[in-house]
Amino acid sequence: MTISEMKDVDVRSVDRNTLVQRNSVKVNPKKDKAERVKEYVEQIRNPYCYLDGKTVVKISFANTSRTIEDCMRGYLSGL
Repeated sequence: MTISEMKDVDVRSVDRNTLVQRNSVKVNPKKDKAERVKEYVEQIRNPYCYLDGKTVVKISFANTSRTIEDCMRGYLSGL
């Protein structure tokens, strides 16, 4: 599956049997960042769409210069 195909998965019609449970993914924390990312993607198969329990999770990213750290900082400062 290509990156575009992974991004375009429709959560309403995806075959749940093709998705990986998020909690089944085990990444070695002793590896460097690039190796951990590679290990995660190899195990989750589609990082844009996976299962969390009985819930199909679909993630996407806005085309912006804002980082995840910026978003989390903003979210946490509002708590």
